[in-house]
Formats: sequence, structure tokens, C-alpha cells
Amino acid sequence: MTERVQVLIADDHPIFRDGLRALLATDPDIELIGEAADGTDVQRMVEDLQPDIVLMDLHMPGVDGVAATHEIVQRSPHVAIIVLTMFDDDDSVFAAMRAGARGYLLKGTKQADLVRAIHLVASGGAMFGPAIAQRMIEFFSRPRHTAVLPFPQLTDREHEVLDLIAQGQPNASIAGRLAISEKTVRNHVSNIFTKLAVADRAQAVVRAREAGLGTQPATVKPDHLGRT
Repeated sequence: MTERVQVLIADDHPIFRDGLRALLATDPDIELIGEAADGTDVQRMVEDLQPDIVLMDLHMPGVDGVAATHEIVQRSPHVAIIVLTMFDDDDSVFAAMRAGARGYLLKGTKQADLVRAIHLVASGGAMFGPAIAQRMIEFFSRPRHTAVLPFPQLTDREHEVLDLIAQGQPNASIAGRLAISEKTVRNHVSNIFTKLAVADRAQAVVRAREAGLGTQPATVKPDHLGRT
């Protein structure tokens, strides 16, 4: 008898989890073994339950789905992540792929396709929805001369912010350089701290410079350390 595919749901919307639970119950070869409402819980539950598949939302309280995916893949590479989200922008898609997701589907995917994706990924394959697959084709068909960036859990914008942090730039300067508000910069910095698991700006600078970022000569002033 074939073993059932053990699935863990990670999504902060109870109604959506209810729908997934009902769907998975219709397949006798799938077993739902747990539900998490945020990125911290899903990491803990993966450690405890060791599922075959995690259905991962990207935007959740606390640790987001990209950072959670990266940590899970690093610690438990046999656990496969299928992202199930509303977001199909390049930053979200490729951040999830860099973090190690083996599938990327949009909420609203046909139920039969989601069940098929679970079985396919559980057997070692990968599954991307039609819109995501087309986006990937377009992305990789563009001429590119950029190197692979460190910290795959960060979005492209967060990489830009981290590079400027590593150069010693305060938030006001970063906002001016990137033509965004200081509040937006603070949000990016907070996300960077969470994803890199650092406590303050000084630790982020160390991590970034170890990875080769912030190569322009600059110094972090003491009155900026620890600020977000």
C-alpha cells in the first residue's frame, strides 16, 4: 500500500485553511497533519512533524513565507515547499524560488490542479501554475549579465537597501537614493533584520559585508546603529 502524502498548511486566513482542509480530505492518498498561522509556527511544526509537503502562503505575520521557506529547506531539505499565494509579481516568484520552493501556485488554482501538484512535488517533481510558468519563461529569456545575489530570501529591493546599509547609508539617504519614503525604508530594514535573523543594523552590516555587499567606501556612524 502506498504511503499517504503528509501535508502541512501554512496560511494566516482561517477561512482559506478551512477550504484547503476540505479539499485535502477528498483525496485518500493525502493526510493533513497540521496547520500553522504564521512563519514561526510553520518552522516549529516542520521540525516536530516532518511533513512531505508544506503549502506555504507568502505574506503571514511574523516571519514571512519566503524566509520560512529558506529556513525549512536549509534545515529539512527533504520537506518540499509549494507556495500558494495571491501574489504573482517577479519579486515574490523569484524570491520564493531562490529560497527553495518546488512549486508556486496562485490562490484560485483549480482544486484538481492543486491536488495534482501535491502528488507531483511529493514524487520529486516541480509544479508551477500557467501564469507563473509564463512569467519564468519571459524572465529567463531576457538578456542578463547580473551575478547571483547572496541572501536568496531577500527581494530585489531589499538587496538594494541592504547594500546601501552596508555602505553606511542612513535611512534618509537610502530613501533619497531609491526615491522612496523613509517609512518604506524602515519597513524594508525591518524585513531584512527578520530574514537575516539579526538584531540590529550593525549585525546586518557585518552579514552584508561578509557576503560582498557594500563595497563602496563608507562608515556606519554610531548614531545610526540599531535604527530601522
